[in-house]
Formats: sequence, structure tokens, C-alpha cells
Amino acid sequence: MQIHFRRTQFIRVAAEIDQCPPSDRPEVVLAGKSNVGKSSLINAIADNKKLARVSQTPGKTRTVNYFDVDNTIYFADLPGYGYAKAPKDTQQKFAALVDRYFTCGRPIALVLLLIDIRHTPSSEDVSMISYLNAQKIPYFIVFAKCDKFSRAQLAVRLSEMAVDLDIRDMGICFAVSAEKKLGLEDLRDAISAFLFP
Repeated sequence: MQIHFRRTQFIRVAAEIDQCPPSDRPEVVLAGKSNVGKSSLINAIADNKKLARVSQTPGKTRTVNYFDVDNTIYFADLPGYGYAKAPKDTQQKFAALVDRYFTCGRPIALVLLLIDIRHTPSSEDVSMISYLNAQKIPYFIVFAKCDKFSRAQLAVRLSEMAVDLDIRDMGICFAVSAEKKLGLEDLRDAISAFLFP
């Protein structure tokens, strides 16, 4: 089944787990560092620049933001991790919300873990992959901002990232640019195929 990603609309924010929508469909979770471009990716996948609010200030997403996709799945945009300038109590509150989200029994079908391809993966990125592996939660690694490299440079950079993150299956990796709309169709097709084989 092909998901029509352009039929995406924002539905609600959840500051607590009991504010999440009904668990009546698969959830595709967007996770990653603050300012890695989760909101921009949602807008690009849905081909709607005004869908998710894109902030120039890291750490602005403090809730789980929900989007209905084609009346078929939810996108759940999690608060970003690793933003050092957020107050400690704020960081702890975000972390607690994310922890509860992953352990409360939500119908998480797939995680899109965004990593900025321009930078060495952070300890939080590595920890998130370890966590997803340990919990047996399926995930795709989405390397964002890939338009900053030529095709040859990108191939080299992806190889370096595979070593840094100990990735054995490059089939779960996607290189995208929300700004230049690169790699989006491959990602859309892969999400559809994974959720509805």
C-alpha cells in the first residue's frame, strides 16, 4: 500500500502521555538532536512548508507533536536531545517525556533517527541507536543536510558514518536534504513498504 504523504495535517501536541491520540494506527517517530531538522523533514515529506513549525532556535520542541498522515499513520515528532543551553531541569523534563513515550506501549512501528551528516555523530546519537537495538524497535537512519556534499563526497561520508555508528546494514540508511528535496521519494517509498509490505 502506498501512503499519500501529501495528505498530512497537524493534529495535536502532547506534553504528557495521556494527551497522545488514540493508539489506533502505526506511529512513525522522528527523533534526533535539537536543530537536526525534524520539522523540516516532516514539511518536505508532506510537501507543505507550513505544516510543522521550523524554529531557528534549538530546543524549541518541548512536546510530542502529532501529525495525521493519510488517515493511515501518525508522525510523532519528539523533543530533540542534546541541546546543552537548555536549563538542566528542562532537559530532564524532555528526557523523561521521551522515556515515557518509548515505554508506555504506544504503537511505535518505525523510528526515523535524524543525524546531521556534516558532523561526527554525538554520544546521544550512538546511545539512541543502542537503545533502539536493545528494545528491538525498528528504525531508519536519516542522514540530513546531504546537499552540502557532492555525490562523490557523499559516498565517502556515508562510509565514514557507517564505521562511526557501526552500521552493518546500509539498507536502513537514507541521505536526504529537506532544502533541496533530495532523497525524499526513496524515504517515502521505504516507509510505505516497511509499514505495509
